[in-house]
Amino acid sequence: MKPIEDCVVGIVGLGLMGGAVAMALRPLKPAKILALEADRLTLDAAKADGVIDDGWLAGEEGGEQTAAMLNRCDLVFLCLNPATLIRFIGRWMGAFRSGSLITDIAGIKGNIVAAVERTLRPDLDFIPGHPMAGSEKGGFAQAKRCSFQGKNYILTPLTRNKRENLDFLKALIHGMGFGRITETTAEEHDRKIAFTSQLCHVIAAALIDCEADKEITRFGGGSFEDLTRIAMLNAPMWTELFLENKTELLRRIEQFEGSLDALKTLISGDQGEALEQRLGTVRDRRAAMN
Repeated sequence: MKPIEDCVVGIVGLGLMGGAVAMALRPLKPAKILALEADRLTLDAAKADGVIDDGWLAGEEGGEQTAAMLNRCDLVFLCLNPATLIRFIGRWMGAFRSGSLITDIAGIKGNIVAAVERTLRPDLDFIPGHPMAGSEKGGFAQAKRCSFQGKNYILTPLTRNKRENLDFLKALIHGMGFGRITETTAEEHDRKIAFTSQLCHVIAAALIDCEADKEITRFGGGSFEDLTRIAMLNAPMWTELFLENKTELLRRIEQFEGSLDALKTLISGDQGEALEQRLGTVRDRRAAMN
């Protein structure tokens, strides 16, 4: 892989994460940053702000814009939801520049890895990835508020990935501000992300769903706000993520329900000593997770 200064980088999907990726790449001075996006106003804003060098309108002229951009790029970030990403790969596999490196930012990996393994051309390299960063507010306009500094990044490399490409991508990710990179399998990623991300969004949604009082925030002291910020989620995207990973997510929901029932039993039975002991164990476990 060429040095980043010599690379033309393409970003497919210039929403919250695509915009944040472009902003994080700009200080690294790639040769050019190009973006493919369905919304012309977003492309115009990104170019005016200096976030990208040129924008290409997705879907225009029968796909000629898409093919033209992909054929110019040495490195491509696919910043799309999983189902859209899989359709994109299937349709445009023939358009990627020979020898290019492709990666993604999708929140589940199993179905993407399966699709890539079936369709990837032998002259391309695809390294699946998941930056553990984001915001409850979507869209390019919010990208500047999406900080990568010190955040986690997960990679689920394929056995066919070239070592030099993996090393290049890891160095680039650190250069974008991420603090820790974890390599794992797609299966392990989906098992753990069901707990650390998807279950958290389910709990936040359920917490808001069970209370209709719009003035309840007058009684908030921080705990409510911290627990429910992510309930202001992107409903179409999170619906897709929940359903695509439903086996692992349902297992985690049942695990959570078991813990909730245990606490409920201790509270309803006035078992103060046992409740205090259990809460102390929870506190110590959370401290150990740091």
